[in-house]
Amino acid sequence: MATYPYGQGYPGSAGQAPGAPQGGYYAGGQYGGGLPPGGSYGGPAPGGPYGPPTGGGAYGHPTPGGPPSGAPGTLHGGGSAPGGPYGQPSTNPYGAPQPGPYGAGAAAGNIPPGVDPEAFSWFQTVDADRSGYISVKELKQALVNSNWSAFNDETCLMMINMFDKTKSGRIDLFGFSALWRFIQQWKNLFQQYDRDHSGSINFSELQQALSQMGYSLSPQFTQLLLSRYSQRAPNPTIQLDRFIQVCIQLQSLTESFREKDAGMSGSVRLSYEDFLTMVVTRML
Repeated sequence: MATYPYGQGYPGSAGQAPGAPQGGYYAGGQYGGGLPPGGSYGGPAPGGPYGPPTGGGAYGHPTPGGPPSGAPGTLHGGGSAPGGPYGQPSTNPYGAPQPGPYGAGAAAGNIPPGVDPEAFSWFQTVDADRSGYISVKELKQALVNSNWSAFNDETCLMMINMFDKTKSGRIDLFGFSALWRFIQQWKNLFQQYDRDHSGSINFSELQQALSQMGYSLSPQFTQLLLSRYSQRAPNPTIQLDRFIQVCIQLQSLTESFREKDAGMSGSVRLSYEDFLTMVVTRML
């Protein structure tokens, strides 16, 4: 018998992760269309074992006056943005990028309907082989954290798989535009919980973030997450790429568990193979 008191997951519209295509990483999912198996991401009955979010505003939408948004990650198509990872010569790692070839955009008439103009400009830079698609390798080369470290392979592969409608291991312009918005919103959330503006999330910040997302998790489990996904250090922290990975994996596994918990009790009885199947099928 496995018992886990856990939360709604993602406060906001149906508990949806910010910018994520609803059902987008399930077979047959479209950008913004369809629902994942079992229904919406966060719809427990009021007062149920999953619990409502404890506050902090709609998920993915920082409170007014919060840190400014900029290029997600940030992107740097083959050359370092001047001054720092977000392009601003400042001690604040979240500074907005300076005007330049990456942010200039393209003529409006060349941008397909539904594609973010800034994402269109970045796509031209990131698509190094001019194939019309972005691979995991190209995405990894284009994204950096606030400490200049590249996004890890696992997170890049996870995000490609989430937005790859053709299951080809790469994304087209429309998929990249959706991914662009997805990373922007995750970056906004990351900044919201990075209370000390250090460019990373520490234990107390992660504990608060998970609590405000609606999860009821022990400090011991939060410490386990931090130890698993951070580099060894006296005071371990995680960067944006690992923050995205932790939250998406936690949400995905929570949804899978909830599908088994028909009575919304917070407990399920699973065979060994059912457990393995649940975990493997949710590994993005």
